[in-house]
Formats: sequence, C-alpha cells, structure tokens
Amino acid sequence: MPPTDPVAGPASEPAEQAGASAHTLALVQPRVTARARGRRRGEAPSHLPAPDWSQVDPHNLSDPALYINRELSWLEFNERVLDQARDAAHPLLERVKFLAIAANNLDEFFMVRVATLLKKYRAGIEDVSPDGLHTEQQLQAVRLRAGEMFAEMTACWRETLRPLLTGVGVHFLEPTDYTPEIRAFLSALFKREIFPVLTPLAFDPGHPFPYISNLSKNLAVVVKHNGRTKFARVKVPDVLPQFVQVPDGLAPRPGATFAFLEDVIRANVQELFPGTEVQEAHLFRIIRDTDMVIQEDEADDLLESVDRSLKQLRYGALSLLQVEGAMPRRVLRILVENFEVDEDAVLRTPDRLGFRDWMELTRLHLPQFKDAPFSPRVLWPNPDSDLFDELHYEDQLLHHPFDSFASVESFLKVAVTDPQVIAIKMTLYRIGANSPLVDMLIEAAEQGKQVAVLVELKARFDERNNIAWATRLESAGVHVVYGLLNLKTHCKLCLVIRKEPDGITRYAHIGTGNYSRETSQIYTDLGMFTADETIVDDISEVFNYLTGYSNRRSFLELLVAPVSLRAQLTALIDRECEHGQSGRPARLIFKNNAITDPAMIRVLYRASQCGVPVDLITRGVCCLRPGVTGVSETIRVRSIVGRFLEHSRIYYFENGGESEVYIGSADLMERNLDRRVETLCPVKNLQVRSHLRETVLEAYLADTDRARVLMPDGRYTRATSAPETAPLNAQQGLLDYYTSEKGSGTFFRIT
Repeated sequence: MPPTDPVAGPASEPAEQAGASAHTLALVQPRVTARARGRRRGEAPSHLPAPDWSQVDPHNLSDPALYINRELSWLEFNERVLDQARDAAHPLLERVKFLAIAANNLDEFFMVRVATLLKKYRAGIEDVSPDGLHTEQQLQAVRLRAGEMFAEMTACWRETLRPLLTGVGVHFLEPTDYTPEIRAFLSALFKREIFPVLTPLAFDPGHPFPYISNLSKNLAVVVKHNGRTKFARVKVPDVLPQFVQVPDGLAPRPGATFAFLEDVIRANVQELFPGTEVQEAHLFRIIRDTDMVIQEDEADDLLESVDRSLKQLRYGALSLLQVEGAMPRRVLRILVENFEVDEDAVLRTPDRLGFRDWMELTRLHLPQFKDAPFSPRVLWPNPDSDLFDELHYEDQLLHHPFDSFASVESFLKVAVTDPQVIAIKMTLYRIGANSPLVDMLIEAAEQGKQVAVLVELKARFDERNNIAWATRLESAGVHVVYGLLNLKTHCKLCLVIRKEPDGITRYAHIGTGNYSRETSQIYTDLGMFTADETIVDDISEVFNYLTGYSNRRSFLELLVAPVSLRAQLTALIDRECEHGQSGRPARLIFKNNAITDPAMIRVLYRASQCGVPVDLITRGVCCLRPGVTGVSETIRVRSIVGRFLEHSRIYYFENGGESEVYIGSADLMERNLDRRVETLCPVKNLQVRSHLRETVLEAYLADTDRARVLMPDGRYTRATSAPETAPLNAQQGLLDYYTSEKGSGTFFRIT
C-alpha cells in the first residue's frame, strides 16, 4: 500500500499553519508509513517494545517484558479486522462491512479505553501497566498506532474498495464530478428533503458554543455577517441516508451513483444563512468519553442512577477531535478552545470521516457481492412439551450461527405455554432491539407463572435499551432485578421449573453469548440444554445469589465468578501440571475472547514451565507472550477473524486422559474473574464433550486461512499450510459440516 498524503484536498495549508505544534505532528497527521506497511508483511511493530529476552528471569513471571500492552494488543486485533476489508477472498460488500466494523471498533476504543487513559492522565494518576508503561506512555503509543489505523482505513477505501465498487457499477461522486444537471438535482433535493432537517447553530456572545453530540459529523461554517466574521455549526444529520443516490438519467456512468450527504450539505450551505456570505465550511467529528461511572454505594435506586449517568454522558469529555485535512488553523483553534482539548487529541484526516457509516452500503441489493446465505439447523422443527422429555434424558448442544437461535426461542415458548411449567428465571445482558423473548416472559407472567429476570442495566452501549426492557417487564408483573452492587451480571442462564408426575424437575440453558436473535446470526456462540440435577441445583443457587442474599462460597459443578472461578480455574491448570510431571496426558486448550489478567497469565506460564502443551485460541486481546525460552515455550496463541465474530468460550483440560470441558461466559480478564457474575459449566455428556474437542476445537486449531499466530514480540503472522495444500477455513468448514445432510461425525481428525 503506497503512502497517503495526510492533508490531501484543495487549498491545504502547511502543517505549521494547521493548528499543530511540531511535537504533536506525528499524532495529528498520521501517515501509512513504511513501518505500518512492513508490519503487515510480518515485521515486528516498532511501537511494541522489543524485549531483551536475555535479561528475562524465568523465575520472575511478573517481569514487564513478559507482557504485551493491553491497548496496543487490542489495536492489533482491530488491524486483523481491517485486514478482512483488504482480503480479496471476501465478497466485495463484505469487505466494505469489515471496513465499517473496524471503524466502529476504533470509535468505541476511543469512547472507552482512550477515555479511561485520559481521565487518569488528567487526574495525575500514574498507573503502570503490567508491561511497564505508565499512563502518558500508553497514551502516546495508542494515539500513534490509532492514527496510523485511521490512515490505513482511508487508504483502504480510497485505493482499494472504492475503485473496486466503481468497477462493478457502484460510483461515488466528488463535488468536482457534479455536472450542472446533477448539481441542480442535488440542490432541489437539498431544499426538499435535507434543508428542513438542518439546524444551523451560531456561536457568538449571544449564542454559546453549541452542544455537539458524540460521533456526529459536523460542518464548521465561517460566515460574513453584518461586516463581521462569525462561526456556526451545522450537524450532518444521522437520520438521513449518508449516501444520496443520483437518478440513472443524470449519472455519468451506468450503475448506481451516489453523492456524499456532507458534500450535498456543504454545496448548499449558503441556503441556511440568507443575507450573509458563507466563506468556508470544514468537516469535523468528535468522539466523547462514554465510560459510565456509577457510584453504586451512594445510589438508592440503580435504575435511576444509570439513567442519570446516561444523561451526563452526553457531555462527556472529548477523546478525539477528528478534522478534515484542509481545516485552517483559525477554525481549528475555535474548536480546540471550546472543546477544551489539547492538540494531542486532534487528528487530521486526509479524506472521508466516519467510516462506520459505510455499513449503510452493505444494504445495497447486490447479493452477488455478499456472503451466500445459509439455513441454520433447528433443533426442534415442531416444538412441543415433548422437548422436556428429550432433555430429561439427554443434553443438547447448540452452536450458533450454524444452529438457529429459534431453538432457544422454542425452548422458552414451550415453557410459557406448557401448563406444567410453574416458574421461569433468566438473565438478560444484551437483548436486542426487537426481542420476542421479552413478550414471552410477559406472557408467562400473565398466565400466572412465577417469572424472575435479571436485566443488567450496565451493559455498555445497551444501557438505555435495557432500562426500557426492564421497565416494561416490571410493569407486566415480572420480578425484575437490576444487578448487584459493583458487579455486572454477564452470565447467560435460563432456568425452567416444571411440575412433573414424579416431582419438580428443572431444565436449564447455559450460553456463551447473549439472548439475542440478531447477534446469534453473526457471532459464533454455544448453548447447552440440560436437566442434570447438580448443574440445575447450582444454577438455582446462582439465581438466589442474584435476587436475594447469599454468602455461598462454593458450588457443586459450576465455576462462578467472583465467588470461586479464579481459584478453581487456577486449581484445574495446576492439576494439568501435576499430570504432566507424573507422565500422564496433560494439555490445555482455551478458546476465548481475551487474556489480560496478569495472575492468570502467570498460572499459564507456570503450566508451560511444567511442560504442559497450551493452545490458546484468543480472538482479541492477548497480553501473554508465547514461545519465550524458559517461560512459555509450550504455549501457542492464535486468533481467528472471519465471516463470523468468534465469541464462544471453551476451556478444555486433558486431565490425565479423563478430559473435562467447560463452556460459559467468562474470558481471562480481571473484570470477568473479579467484577462480574460469570459462570463456566462442565459439559458432562460424553458425545457433546467429544464433539467440542474433536470437531470444534480441532477445526480452529487446524485453520490456515483466517488464523493468525502470535509471535513472542507481539506481532501476528499468517498461519501456514503444508505445501500444495489448500488453506483450511474453520468457519466455512464448520458451516459445511453443520448444514450437511448428516451433520454428524468428525470434521477434523486429531493428528
């Protein structure tokens, strides 16, 4: 990828006139540097410190050299997402989708992680991360790397995806491309459909600096009014399509032709300021701190506290001020001063802003440029109360999205309509916008069943949605619990209590993902139905812990955080060490989303020092360094990013030949182990356990297409396949396996 001009555009000013000091230029005007290009060729990224392994003491497992910075590791994960947009193996609109996802991810990273670093920095809190970086060092490294990523996204759009879309008949116009006929059409459209939505906001002694919402795109407009130069802001409304289609008869080329909404507004912005002279208009967007802090020990009502905190977040401090490259210094100074940000928080962007909006393009009706649809399996095509008879004797496993979420909905729907069911208990973390589950729970309550639901109000970015669901459930007579003080409830549990001829029987669903139909179609997650007495006993105790008062410190089968999960996981890993040192079969295979907890990393290091083979299939952040002599020689780490978001958590223990498998909601992060209610559930059914080991885990370990392998220095390299062997895509292989006529057997043999 060739370097990009960081200030491309008309009438660009010299850098020293663009509102940036020499000290901040590297942060404010990132380039796609040779270093960034080299990183994708497999060279170590220079912003990740290169440890001197000869100085590492294998007996000191807290040595900062043995840890990768969490924030930089996350940015490398997002690089792997962006890589999907650059990968020609994906259909074209799927590549556009990955660009939008990478952009949205990066926005959220600034909203939460960078915002947290900034709060510490502004407060003078000099936390030192496990890798040895203090707050200011982390901020500098993160801004540099994120700036590169913004530039890479711009280059991906401008140099790759946009030309490819043009090649298949999807065209995008710059203002210089407008013909008189197109300009007239857009002007008429502006007056008819856009102008009524816009609200110009002046800034002068009679008008305070306007409130500007998080993630909004805006035009900073300079006007000449009554002989004086004035400043105003016009928001690019997100309620309108960001891409304006030009009629076929006016388009210069056949196909679908679009103008950018911000360009249409800018070209007609004079209409908003009659009797003045609009001198210039420059695009900018902001990202605010949205990391909600709730003083729960001072809150009488958690719902009111969360609602109040959400309102306060509208005015969160800026984490990033992103401006177009051509914005002059005098305009930038107005923004910097009124947002009260340092110029280190300013990012000049050479082209378009806000690639998260490009998700809109994936709705184009061009099925030939999208992934082929498939029909997921349904566990109970015609569900009735017989499913309880089936579950009474045999556990059932779901693997989304290959298995339909309709099976979970069927389980609950039958529970609602079955007169023998007397109670339903459920945890809801992220529910989705139009969840049928809420209607089912309300119907169950209306039929006189006892229904208790824990709605986690603090689920990030879903807080307002969950408040609405909780209010609706409570008004229908459902027993609603909002969560525990200082803890998030992240476990995914549903318990059905049924009165049967031989007494009360309980049936449970344990999941690794949210009770959301939407996410189940794009996330890989596991769900297990069981009536195992000890497991449902534990789940009942978890619900008692959530809804009442409990000091229970141990459970029969479940590993439960924050009660016992950390200690029990540590004990299970130490047991593998004992097996390995005694000559018995020993191995660990963990599939999860993140590994950041230093204490758990040290436990895994000790397992490696004992000679235990450790395979970590970790999608996102991994702060552990594999392959370090004397420390982690037997540890291998791989990340798989592909068509579906890998979200399932599986923990496999060889256990001397008597293997154990757990599934659940917890990653190896401090928050999951210490500050959330999480559960890991043992898989006791031999057939299900074998399937997870020999089919699912083996598929991911065999992947040579989407898998990237973590090196000791923090870089990820492409997994390699044998010569003359086609790369193996685990997700596609599992999709083929589950949708085949048999849907059984072993997909990947253990070698």
